[in-house]
Amino acid sequence: MKESIRVGLVGYGMAGKRFHAPLISAQEGLSLVAVASRDADKVHVDWPSVPVEPTPQALFARDDIDLVVIPTPNATHYPLVSEALAAGKHVVVDKPFTVTADEARQLCEQAADAKRLLSVFHNRRWDADFLTVRQLIDTRSLGRIVHFESHFDRYRPEVAQRWREDPAPGAGAWFDLGSHLLDQSLVLFGMPDAISLDLACQREGAKVDDYFHAVLRYQECRVILHGGTLVSVPGPRFTVHGTRASYVKHGLDPQEDMLKRGDRLPSPYWGEDWRHGMMTVGQVREGIQPELHEVATLPGDYLAYYAGVRDAIQNGVPLPVTAEDALTVMRMLEAGIRSAESGQVVTLS
Repeated sequence: MKESIRVGLVGYGMAGKRFHAPLISAQEGLSLVAVASRDADKVHVDWPSVPVEPTPQALFARDDIDLVVIPTPNATHYPLVSEALAAGKHVVVDKPFTVTADEARQLCEQAADAKRLLSVFHNRRWDADFLTVRQLIDTRSLGRIVHFESHFDRYRPEVAQRWREDPAPGAGAWFDLGSHLLDQSLVLFGMPDAISLDLACQREGAKVDDYFHAVLRYQECRVILHGGTLVSVPGPRFTVHGTRASYVKHGLDPQEDMLKRGDRLPSPYWGEDWRHGMMTVGQVREGIQPELHEVATLPGDYLAYYAGVRDAIQNGVPLPVTAEDALTVMRMLEAGIRSAESGQVVTLS
C-alpha cells in the first residue's frame, strides 16, 4: 500500500469547507495534514486535530505537504499557484483557473518547468446529469447531435456581499458558472468554430454580470450555454436533440447540496439523483406516437476527481483535468467577453 499523499488546503471559505476538505478527507490515499487560515477556530470546529497555519506561505514551507489545494478568490489564483509550484508542491486550484488566459499559460509553463502536476477543479465533469448525457452521446443513443442546451439557472434576487459580486477581474456569472458549462461542452464536443455571448446585469444593484447566454458554433451543431439568477421556475438542465432522439433532464446534481448540509462520504446513496431524464424517439405523425423512455440518471461522483489526482501523482497516469484543459476554458471565457463587448461573433482557431 502506497503512503498517502499529504495535502495542504489554502483557505477555509465556502469552497474549502464544503467541497475540498470533505472530499480530500474521504479519498483513500489522500490525507489532509494542514490548513492555512486566519481563523483557526473555524477550521478546528470541523477538523480539531488538523494544524492551522496563519498564511499560505507558511503552509507552502512545510516539508510534510506533497499537494496544495487552492480554493481561494479568483484573483489570488495566479500568485498562490505560482508560489506553491516554486515551493515544489503539486497543485490543485479551483475554477476558473485564473482571471486571464495569459496567467493560465504562464502557470502551465511553470508547472512543466518545475516537473510538478497542476490541475483545475472542474468538478462538474462528475455531475450525475452530465455523466448521463456524456454516456448517451458517447454511445450515439441520440444519433448525431445537432442541438445541445445547458442551463444553470438560479433564483437569487438579492445581490450578496461577497467578492464574486464585486467588480474585479474574474467576477460575475460568466466566469463563475460559465467556466463549468464551457468545460463540459469542450469535453463533449471539442473546440467550437466560433462563439457569441450576451451578458447582462439584471438584478437591482448588480455590479457584475448575473446573466449570460452563449452560443457555440460547430459545423452541424449549436451549443447553447445559459445562466441566470432571476429564474424562479427553472427549465431543463439539459436539452439535447439528435438525429435519432431527444433527451431532456430537469434538476441539478445533488452533490453540492449534500456537501452543504454536511453529508460525508462514504455514503451508499451519494450522488444519486431520482429526477431521471426522458428520451423521446421519433415524433407524432399519421397517428403514430413517439416512443418515450425514462433514462436513469447515473450517480454523480466528485470523489473521482481526487482519485484521479492521487493516481496521477502516485502512478503517473494522466490527470483527470489538465492545466491545458483549463487554459482552453480560459481562452473561451475571454473570447466570450470579446464577443459581448463587440456585439460580434468571435471566430476561434
